Amino acid sequence: MLNALEVFTVVVVGVMVGVEFAVAFVLNRILDALPDDSGQLGRAHGGRMLGAVMPVWYVGSLVLVAVWAVTGWRDPGAGLVVTAGALLVLSVIMSILLLVPINNRSKTWTPENRPADWKQQINRWDRFHYGRVAVIIAAFALLAAAH
Repeated sequence: MLNALEVFTVVVVGVMVGVEFAVAFVLNRILDALPDDSGQLGRAHGGRMLGAVMPVWYVGSLVLVAVWAVTGWRDPGAGLVVTAGALLVLSVIMSILLLVPINNRSKTWTPENRPADWKQQINRWDRFHYGRVAVIIAAFALLAAAH
């Protein structure tokens, strides 16, 4: 049973990492290259869509890792699992304190109502997101090594 939990957790966290990596290094670059206001509108839509899904995914991943850590406490890779869990907690804290406030503003922006510093706010979100992606990649690597 523990083996199935480990595999499922690695897959769930791995897919989450893939989505966040794609947002950071593929989707946002594509949106930024679109003409006129298309990129900003695309980011706003993405903020609404992913802003609804990702909290569940992050917390669900953290719960899976916590269950793995508890049920596999005596296993050789338990320390790696606990460390991965701590990194996922850090990613949730980063999200709540740094990324969500910007996302909550930017997902409502249109070309008519966006603030004058909207590009600076988007760039700040991108920088915070790069940091969060690094944290969750590290968590994923630890989980893969622990399995």
